[in-house]
Amino acid sequence: FTPIWCMSFCFSLALSNFNSFVIRTNTCGELRSAHVGQEVTLYGWIQYQRQGLFLVLRDFQGLTQIILPQDEAHSHVKKLLSNAPVESVVRVTGIVSSRPPGQENPKMPTGDIEVKAETAEILNSCKKLPFEIKDFIKKSEALRMQYRYLDLRSFQLQYNLRLRSHIVMRMREYLCNLHGFVDVETPTLFKRTPGGAKEFLVPSREAGKFYSLPQSPQQFKQLLMVGGLDRYFQVARCYRDEGSRPDRQPEFTQIDIEMSFVDQAGIQRLIEGLLQYCWPEERGPIVTPFPSMTYKEALADYGTDKPDTRFGMKIVDISDFLRRLDIQFVQNALSYPHGTVKAICIPQGVKCLRQQCITTDAVCDATFMKHSFPGWCLSDFPDSKIAPSHYLPSLLQCSALGNLRLESADLLEAAGLVLRDPTAFHFLWVVDFPLFLPKEENPTELESAHHPFTAPHPSDTSLLYSDPTKARSQHYDLVLNGSEVGGGSIRIHSAEQQRFVLEKVLKEDSEVLSHLLEALEFGAPPHGGIALGLDRLISLIVDAPSIRDVIAFPKSFRGRDLMGNAPDYVTPEELEPYHIQVSWPLAERGKEKL
Repeated sequence: FTPIWCMSFCFSLALSNFNSFVIRTNTCGELRSAHVGQEVTLYGWIQYQRQGLFLVLRDFQGLTQIILPQDEAHSHVKKLLSNAPVESVVRVTGIVSSRPPGQENPKMPTGDIEVKAETAEILNSCKKLPFEIKDFIKKSEALRMQYRYLDLRSFQLQYNLRLRSHIVMRMREYLCNLHGFVDVETPTLFKRTPGGAKEFLVPSREAGKFYSLPQSPQQFKQLLMVGGLDRYFQVARCYRDEGSRPDRQPEFTQIDIEMSFVDQAGIQRLIEGLLQYCWPEERGPIVTPFPSMTYKEALADYGTDKPDTRFGMKIVDISDFLRRLDIQFVQNALSYPHGTVKAICIPQGVKCLRQQCITTDAVCDATFMKHSFPGWCLSDFPDSKIAPSHYLPSLLQCSALGNLRLESADLLEAAGLVLRDPTAFHFLWVVDFPLFLPKEENPTELESAHHPFTAPHPSDTSLLYSDPTKARSQHYDLVLNGSEVGGGSIRIHSAEQQRFVLEKVLKEDSEVLSHLLEALEFGAPPHGGIALGLDRLISLIVDAPSIRDVIAFPKSFRGRDLMGNAPDYVTPEELEPYHIQVSWPLAERGKEKL
């Protein structure tokens, strides 16, 4: 066991009886010197065996070394276990003994003892494996997901899922037992809602009518507040028909929270206390209150609304300095309304990144798609003069500099510099978002920066009606180490204001939300809430490269279940009750009967 694996059970050993209701006497991870002389019965998988002398038995909790008998009377036991393939499931009964002096293994919690086998049984023999069940063996992600049930046997995934379970349980304790929240399940078959992410459609037996899988329980939790539940909580399954990324899945889990008679500060205090309560001890304490930064500050200093504050390299405005230089394209840039020139100072950038110009070019060129004109990428310049190290034929917008900042940090760390402490957890509240943003596909129209149920900032309520583009929202995001792990808002609780946002600002058909608008007219209390992305939060805690490493049965990058081969074809006969006919692309016609 690695140290991290050993620590994973410190929170449960004292409270749990792993041997209740089962036919074993002990798990493979609990035997110690105090058990010497006892007869025990263990069940597990053969992790390793050597030359008919001993084997290592593994279960969910740990490892135990089993000594094979060498005497003639127990030769059948030796033969049985020696010939059993690795990963076979076996039962072993024997006597716990101390290991001979000098043969103790301090890296194993059970390293002071061994079990001398007396009887054994092969419960299920294992055929040839597609890959070895060892964390250090490199396996393609596609192969791991195809045989996910084997991958789940690995120490790391066992640790990830058990830690996730422990954190969720602690969250339930904090919310329900300590602060009076009510755990309510909400429907996963609903109807299409305006705005936001694309939703999955589910056919119904009513011709032309479809359910929609909700991208979040947003409307239901607001209706629970109208219903007087006061404090709602749910470990909620959510669905979005969008491309998968390392930190996103088509189906994912949120810690969903809503409260009545609360303000933004109250929600933030709740979440800070919740995270402190459920935070794993082995990850070190987290300090509250979390720092806060406005949306404008985040974009200006970091080029993103989810800044990684574990290192510096902030964006700086060098317009005033460059106004004194006779550089024509710079003067042209500064002549635009609100024209500025911004840069980042990369420590040891010339030394470490001189050979990385092509890489940084690619980062910037991918971002500078519009409104481009020349700019400079600066590194290691003294106060008295500028020493340009590379010329970039594009606009250094803040978002591009934000991407370049992160890419440069990766390159600097690859070159041996340490910028981000891998054990540090930097939480940050980002607040004062704009209420609306121009639509990317049509900048003359507006869309909600968060969602259409977000209330305007109290100071900007009048702007909602006079100039909504300038209105700030009561929307807040929680950022951890440069990743958004939560987001929420104070909601609109006035039906009149909600209808104005939908119809006049967003140009949406409010009839789709008539049930919510009507509910708001029946004495809806002021309310607000937040949702924490559980998968993303756990992946950051365990330093996993992808949220797929903290989900038991995840989807692939393209949203497929490689183990069960889903989604799959269905026959025309199965589609008939749903009044659906599939128009097959030519390349797919031959697969219709599969």
